[in-house]
Amino acid sequence: MAKILFVMTGADHWTLADGTKHPTGFWAEEAVAPYRAFTGAGHEIVIATPGGVVPTVDRGSLAPEVNGGQEAADAIVAELAAMTALKKPAKLEEVELADYDAVFYPGGHGPMEDLAVNADSGRLLTAALDSGKPLGVVCHGPAALLAATRPDGTSPFAGYRLTGFTNVEETQAGFADKAKWLLQDRLVEIGADFQESDAWAPYVVVDRNLITGQNPASSVPLAAELLKALG
Repeated sequence: MAKILFVMTGADHWTLADGTKHPTGFWAEEAVAPYRAFTGAGHEIVIATPGGVVPTVDRGSLAPEVNGGQEAADAIVAELAAMTALKKPAKLEEVELADYDAVFYPGGHGPMEDLAVNADSGRLLTAALDSGKPLGVVCHGPAALLAATRPDGTSPFAGYRLTGFTNVEETQAGFADKAKWLLQDRLVEIGADFQESDAWAPYVVVDRNLITGQNPASSVPLAAELLKALG
């Protein structure tokens, strides 16, 4: 049995370019589907957030239209309620990578607000990448990569093939013209080799121990790749 660390946003809003605070948090499917896959395979999950705050679910991610209908949306809500680890997260700043076999970052717009500038998360990501342990990051979760830096100021993720929520998807979601910055642009700026597939289609990129998924639909195949990496 492996012990997997979920690092989740503690933000309940995303500050847009005009100063508006858009209500958000984590995207339900991106936490629920991997949690289901990992616990189903017999692994233990520990959730950590900045300050140990209980993470907020993006209410939009519970809607029937993004979950394939009301029945599936109800199932997501039920699974969230059953995720006891969500109710008492560890404090991210106290986490020791040595205690875990793999690390996973779900998305939602929340990470754009807090994890993108969180130094504790940045240090953890750098250590996880260097350790060779499986590191999975999906959708807007790669915003957290922006906070990871080497002592010389370069990104440890420079030169890595990876993916994340694309400019096309952000445009179709209605936020590209409202955001302070776009995730794809910033990942390219730090030197990552950004890969993208069709909007909203499942797409996972594996480069060494880094496993990234483009969007919510990518959470299930990403979880499968992380399980494969765990052996």
